[in-house]
Amino acid sequence: MTAIVEFDPLGAESIKGALGPDAQVLPGLDALHEHLKLNLFEDCVVLGPSVDQHDAFSLAEQMRLDRPSLGVVLVRRRIDTAVLSDALRAGIREVVQERDLAGLSAAVRRQREIASRLRETVEDGEGAAAGPRRGRVVTVFSAKGGCGKTTLSTNMAASIAAAGRGSVALVDLDLSFGDVAIALQLFPTHTIADAAAMGDDLDGPALTSLMTPHRSGLQALVAPMEPSAAEAVPTPLVVRILELMRESFDYVIVDTPPALDDNVLAAFDRSDVVALMATLDIPALKNLKLTLETLDLIGFPRDRLKVVINRSDSKVGLAMAEVEKTLKTPIVAQIPSSRDVPASTNRGVALVSEEPKHPVSLAITAFLDEYVMSTNADDAIPAPMRKDRRSRRWRRNP
Repeated sequence: MTAIVEFDPLGAESIKGALGPDAQVLPGLDALHEHLKLNLFEDCVVLGPSVDQHDAFSLAEQMRLDRPSLGVVLVRRRIDTAVLSDALRAGIREVVQERDLAGLSAAVRRQREIASRLRETVEDGEGAAAGPRRGRVVTVFSAKGGCGKTTLSTNMAASIAAAGRGSVALVDLDLSFGDVAIALQLFPTHTIADAAAMGDDLDGPALTSLMTPHRSGLQALVAPMEPSAAEAVPTPLVVRILELMRESFDYVIVDTPPALDDNVLAAFDRSDVVALMATLDIPALKNLKLTLETLDLIGFPRDRLKVVINRSDSKVGLAMAEVEKTLKTPIVAQIPSSRDVPASTNRGVALVSEEPKHPVSLAITAFLDEYVMSTNADDAIPAPMRKDRRSRRWRRNP
């Protein structure tokens, strides 16, 4: 059920009509507080345009402490950057324009899904004797663009989610040119840049409210729509986001840009597995070798690094044994070439979901089973890289 507070009768009726018969209109905030006392599993509250903004923010701040699973959706006649920023900071999950009834319905549906998953998380935590939840983090990286990072990231996340193997977060850390949203045909309301507006108020429920659900069951935190917004996401915020996700999800898959910058190094620090991707061409293999050597220099544990060769059946005169000898590290996964991969991306569908028996899908799920899902995987908390490392940034190759 959804509770609605809106003082204008016509406005209240319009909101109720958009949300369906399960929605209940309440006469004011006092009545809302009484309603929440009696309905401990209420999922969502909608505050209409006639509700005072200060009162709405105060309610949201209180609910973040008292009822973290409760989603608060604010309806406004006019929305600007200041309203969005203040609302997110207060703990309001979504802000919807008054006339956007379809958007309001979608926002409430998202909040119900989030509330349900948050309750499941709490129940799982209460039933576990091993202490706080700690999901596994897998970061996918290549120092050369076009090697298939986003394809591997999206397909791994979709495979885990669709199989019901645990809750999955997919994070796009390619802040300037991320493709996760377009690869999965997502239409996000929020991006990772919105987390910056929350400042110290960013917590698990607030972060979850910024994520976009995919039909497979995964939740995606997508990159900003404009490259210039990347500057609003500093490395300390990336660290906070990954720590919160580890506490909230069973698996966190991180897609990255082809640049070994501070954000990527922060993701490496907090990863159980780092999938280093390359294709069978000299520039990609050269960059992979440089990546391995750089990570050795800064003391990154080799046992967390897993080399994956994409389009591994390309007939280019390079044998895998020769590549392994050059890299001085084993190749743990080989993903074959297929025109079905770009075709599925163009349709916005993860190939593992559409064709689970496809050779590419089988290679991806085999990598997941062996190095991510396996009970033999190392569950020790990743140790940070040496603090005296020198940050080095590798830019995109044309």
